[in-house]
Amino acid sequence: MDEVFPLLVADVFELAGALRRAGDRLAGAAGQTQARWQLLSVVSEGEWTVPRVADRLGLSRQAVQRVADDLAAEGLVRFDENPSHRRSRLVAITPAGRDSLAAITRLAGDWHRSTVGDLDVAAVERTHQVLREVLDRVHRDTAPTPTDAGGY
Repeated sequence: MDEVFPLLVADVFELAGALRRAGDRLAGAAGQTQARWQLLSVVSEGEWTVPRVADRLGLSRQAVQRVADDLAAEGLVRFDENPSHRRSRLVAITPAGRDSLAAITRLAGDWHRSTVGDLDVAAVERTHQVLREVLDRVHRDTAPTPTDAGGY
């Protein structure tokens, strides 16, 4: 494990970079960017605040706020009041945002089929399961403790 796990990590980072570049090309064909696509995708799943989106995507709150503000200026998302937190509004996708996301998703689906459509589905499912397990363990291991937050 000591020899193979670092190789897996290196490949995951390389894959992430390659997928970001491909995502920028796909989103660009629909007049968007990878960052905008990611935010639209996340907020299409339900109620999200900018800090929650940032946590989900592993980005800074400020970076996500800039993208959300740009999307709001174009009418692709809107900010709604948050009954749970007065200062952290909810980011909601608009119908125009759903249309934009759908266009990118169609392009992505075509790319997925042409790029990886012939891979063994069971192998991809197992890889997904293993990556989720590693991610869960990393999250668990890196979760803030009460002493990290200045408590105790």
